[in-house]
Amino acid sequence: MNTLFQLVMANFKEMVRDRMALFWFLAFPVLFILLFGTIFSENNDTASFSIGLVQEEPGLLGDGLAQALGSIPSLKIERGTSRQQELRALERGDRSLVIVLPAGLSRLLEEGSSAEIPIYYDETRQSSHVLLPVIGRVLDEVERRMTNSPRLLDPRPEPVHAVRLRQIDYLLPGVLAMAIMQLGLFGSLRLAYLREQKILKRLGATPLPRGMLLGGEVIVRLLMALIQTTTIVVIGALVFRVTVLGSWFIVVGLVLMGAATFVSLGYMLVSFARSEESGHGIIQLVQFPMMFISGIFFPVNMMPGFLRPVMKAMPLTYLADALRQVMTGTPPQYSLATDVTVLGAWLIVTFALGIRFFQWE
Repeated sequence: MNTLFQLVMANFKEMVRDRMALFWFLAFPVLFILLFGTIFSENNDTASFSIGLVQEEPGLLGDGLAQALGSIPSLKIERGTSRQQELRALERGDRSLVIVLPAGLSRLLEEGSSAEIPIYYDETRQSSHVLLPVIGRVLDEVERRMTNSPRLLDPRPEPVHAVRLRQIDYLLPGVLAMAIMQLGLFGSLRLAYLREQKILKRLGATPLPRGMLLGGEVIVRLLMALIQTTTIVVIGALVFRVTVLGSWFIVVGLVLMGAATFVSLGYMLVSFARSEESGHGIIQLVQFPMMFISGIFFPVNMMPGFLRPVMKAMPLTYLADALRQVMTGTPPQYSLATDVTVLGAWLIVTFALGIRFFQWE
């Protein structure tokens, strides 16, 4: 164990002395998050005035209300098929209000009874409070035209507390995922350098177990991943007020799993390289499309349809998705179990292939 510790410390000190490696593994992600975070850190919580309207039974009231609301230029009416669907849209920020015309409403109106109409809104958005009185006046007018009687429709506001996400909340976990990917892929080039310089061959003649040599390299990468995570999260909190909402235990587990996955992928790729230069080319060939097709900078639904199958095959897609939903509460593209399962599959397959094709000379 002491030998492994000494090996880890030696590798760590060598990495710290390499200024270029420190730039790419630490300074570059920091500069990236500062640059794009400054651009995208504004909340931009402007009123969208998108009104969801759910009619739970057929009737003329829904058409009349939609027509009345639609006559207001600043309102856009979205006819929903279910209350649950529209409430999910409200929580995502796609709706300013959701109006539900419940089943049995027509019968109550015919009987002259008061009828409650639930109006769901996000209490954290100022636009919702502005729109509530507008909806009340529209309902008054619709009721007057339909019944010519005292007010029967009773709007009942239902506050829904939704987490307001900024673009920086989406971007920061993506930058962290990118930094972990670069650490794993480009960090593996050190092994190609050691092999090209015959250092691995000479070390293989010593009593040092080869598995311990590789273990020391992997441990250094995992430690560096934790340092990257701490640096990026601290800068996000201090500069852009990004708060980690989920469990730190889960975040650390995802970071370590992601780092192990990309370290294994990197070692597998450099196994096919004859030199450090060719290894760099192979890494670039994999890293470049992964950066721009994995949805780490912009939502997946903005991706062209023909690229989505490629995106679904990339491990970075699932690491970024898992970090986003745990760290900032971003609506996930996949479940956390799916993200972890896919990352685990990539880890097992690339680790096995790396061992199978790894060459010491």
